[in-house]
Amino acid sequence: MTAQDLEVKDLPLEGAFIIKPKEFYDERGAFFKLYNREILKSRNVEPFFAEDYISISKKGVIRGLHYQVDPFAQAKLVRCNRGEVFDVLVDLRKSSRTFGKWTSLVLSEENKLSVYVPRGFAHGFLSMVDESVVSYKADNDYSTPHERTLIWNDRTLNINWPKTEKYLLSKKDQAGASFAQADKFE
Repeated sequence: MTAQDLEVKDLPLEGAFIIKPKEFYDERGAFFKLYNREILKSRNVEPFFAEDYISISKKGVIRGLHYQVDPFAQAKLVRCNRGEVFDVLVDLRKSSRTFGKWTSLVLSEENKLSVYVPRGFAHGFLSMVDESVVSYKADNDYSTPHERTLIWNDRTLNINWPKTEKYLLSKKDQAGASFAQADKFE
């Protein structure tokens, strides 16, 4: 299998993209190739992951919008293994032509997409169903003093979150900074 086996599509934010896996089915079941080194290198991404996470969320849970500042900024490769999430990326890089913009996409067990979130982005998601399982690989270590949260409902960004009965957020996420107050990247 080569890099050409996988489909890659750029997102509207500079440096962010999705990867559609290569799927194989036979009488035993299914096998999926999610990404490979060549795809990442072709996008100037060093294919090294320092940490791997899984979250399980109830319907209506918003996790994020999270990011870490230098020297612990993180790029992430995110996918939804079970359920469905409304995934959001916000570009916080002042030098980017898409600075201050956001984009969203649905990640689900059905579409099997992975999204690459570059360093300098805030990232979060809304669980659309109970027991959504999201995995994400990060290219740098977690560091509590370097962690930041951008408020999910910032008026400047005006993210168009899907409506749900109620949103559930951690206290940390409820106290996130506005876009104007948020740390930015050069």
